[in-house]
Amino acid sequence: MDLAVQIKQQFPHFNAELISEIVQHALEKEVPKDTELLREGQFIKVIPLVLKGVLKVYTKHEDKELLLYYIQPNESCIMSFSAGINNQPSKIYAVTEEDSHLLLIPAEKLSKWTKQFPDFNSLFFLQYNLRYSDLLDTINSLLFEKLDKRVLDYLKEKVLVTQNNPLKISHRQIASELGTAREVISRIVKKLELEGKVKQSATTIEILDL
Repeated sequence: MDLAVQIKQQFPHFNAELISEIVQHALEKEVPKDTELLREGQFIKVIPLVLKGVLKVYTKHEDKELLLYYIQPNESCIMSFSAGINNQPSKIYAVTEEDSHLLLIPAEKLSKWTKQFPDFNSLFFLQYNLRYSDLLDTINSLLFEKLDKRVLDYLKEKVLVTQNNPLKISHRQIASELGTAREVISRIVKKLELEGKVKQSATTIEILDL
């Protein structure tokens, strides 16, 4: 499919002039699963627009990670946008959760495009709202929910964003993304299995309680 046509289909509020600018200046790239796109402390050179696939955004302290949110098709990374437009180092990590088709927008174009194209601004205002809601959900989950509910909600969300069930995932990965210990996750997943909410094999976990 012609790139301009695809952009218009996925971002219908973008006008023709903006689409022409994106086609001219953005880099279209296929990125394999588990590729690091951004790390903490790195200055932003490009901002991803997701055409296909899923990105995972998380923060990290020592050996523990905390999943913040996913970026799905027709979305972008507001944390990268904010750091890029302000020429500040990144405060987050971003990794492809699935094989992804991305448009990489040069950070040097952000200031000009946000002034020139109101429809470009509208994309990132929407992303601010989405990510603010995601972060509130994460904070509420950390503060008020039991860990077994957090684990089940995490698995359900991963099924929804990846469209894979069963999930090919390890207890260690779950523990890392939820900021806890692998042994704790193993006990909780076993408990969820006994309750008939999940079914696990040596390499996968299937969610039965969607």
